Amino acid sequence: MAFFVPSHSRPECHVTSNVVLMTTSAAVPTGSEGAIAQGAHVTDRLVEANQRYAEAFTDPGMDARPVLHVAVVACMDARLDLHKALGLQLGDCHTIRNAGGVVTDDVIRSLTISQRKLGTRSVVLIHHTGCGLEALTEDFRTELEMEIGQRPAWAVESFRDVDQDVRQSMQRVRTSPFLLHTDDVRGFVFDVRTGRLREVDPA
Repeated sequence: MAFFVPSHSRPECHVTSNVVLMTTSAAVPTGSEGAIAQGAHVTDRLVEANQRYAEAFTDPGMDARPVLHVAVVACMDARLDLHKALGLQLGDCHTIRNAGGVVTDDVIRSLTISQRKLGTRSVVLIHHTGCGLEALTEDFRTELEMEIGQRPAWAVESFRDVDQDVRQSMQRVRTSPFLLHTDDVRGFVFDVRTGRLREVDPA
């Protein structure tokens, strides 16, 4: 399915439409520029990359309010390059990610702040095929309790039917008493093999 979203190219926000074809290319460059030195920490590599980024950085002059007034809730899976895949630029949206992209109390907290204090009105929910949560159960909490002597207070939020979990997430957003805008809530499944979004019928 093609998913159309507006985007902008300049601060004055001339709006165009972009067809979403999600890419999953997360390959680390090969050769010397992509190699991590023996014994080096990955974090060191990230810090070095930031130094190069900062040298060319210029303040875009934006405030904290997303230009497109949209919040995207998605899985933390490294194969989802949300900004590139959705045709989004810096400042366009709020991005909220967790394991599974499920709507938890903390996601509601972020969405509430996003809507009430920073002006977003639309919510896009993105799950994906081959999610790690499909291989887990709530027994994971029991395993942790047996290992460390303390049971986590949080739920694993595992699932077997990705479409049904998207529907559950949409329902949690739409029924939250804390959110001001629940009329434009749409859910999708990202196919990790094709890179495309498929919209889930909320019914």
